Amino acid sequence: MRPIEHFIIAFLPAVGYVLVRDRSLPASGLVFAVFVGSQFPDLIDKPLAHYFGLLPSGRVFMHSLPFALPIAVCVLAYGVWTNRPRLAGGFVLAQLLHLYADNRGPLRAGSIPPDLLWPFVAPQSRPAVPYWAGPDGINILLWTAFSGVVLSITAAVMVRDVGIQIQARRRVSS
Repeated sequence: MRPIEHFIIAFLPAVGYVLVRDRSLPASGLVFAVFVGSQFPDLIDKPLAHYFGLLPSGRVFMHSLPFALPIAVCVLAYGVWTNRPRLAGGFVLAQLLHLYADNRGPLRAGSIPPDLLWPFVAPQSRPAVPYWAGPDGINILLWTAFSGVVLSITAAVMVRDVGIQIQARRRVSS
């Protein structure tokens, strides 16, 4: 799927939830969390596979339940610890919807695709160069740069949040 399709599939349920629960549009923080969650598996896997050559496919590792589920649990714990459970929930919902969207055909047919169980099962065979690579692989370079920017911004926000929580907890204990 294309990035915009992953975002739309994740964004619509998030907007629906907020509209029904709060009778307002989602805050920008939730939109950002859903955006990052909807792209997260590809932000990690595509550069590692197609730019750095560290993975056998661009749909293993963060596309795999043995890695995606512990990440989801950590994000939810982070959301509780930083008093942002809605943002964490939006990220996790978007991340899991990404996995579902990439594997919806086999899942609807009742089978579990091998990519969802990597590294315990060999990944599905795919061409070495993805269809979206573009001339001379320019799209791989652009996606890798985009991944770096989005992941850096996300990491900066998380580090700031952790720092704020540590300071707040020190003030309470003093």
